[in-house]
Amino acid sequence: MLLMQNDPFRDLDLLFRGGRSGNGTNAMAMDAYRRGEDVWVHIDLPGVSADSVDIDVERSVLTVSAERNWQREDGDQMYLTERRRGKFQRQVHLGDSLDVDGIEADFADGVLTLRIPVSAKAKPKKIQIGKSSDQVAIDA
Repeated sequence: MLLMQNDPFRDLDLLFRGGRSGNGTNAMAMDAYRRGEDVWVHIDLPGVSADSVDIDVERSVLTVSAERNWQREDGDQMYLTERRRGKFQRQVHLGDSLDVDGIEADFADGVLTLRIPVSAKAKPKKIQIGKSSDQVAIDA
């Protein structure tokens, strides 16, 4: 397996927690797919600045965390507060067949894009059959 979420019950938990993960942080919407020799991951982070995004890999677990804050000012009269604020985090287990040293990240228009190359050891290899001009006789 190339990529696996750490929490198989994430969607059910998010329903009951109002969009918050088990550790009190907000969840991030994510798409992941393989295209050619790479796995692509897109994570929605609307309203988050690039300098608040942190990406770590430890023991084959990719952790993306970010923070979006907006502070009310004295005298603000709130009518509606639906936009999530605070810490956001997402963890994904990277299989052995991915090259964690080759991960590239880009952040544009509120979307974090990660390109994770498939490891050379996981790619199929073609084995060539050599031709030998020397015939070896086997005595029985």
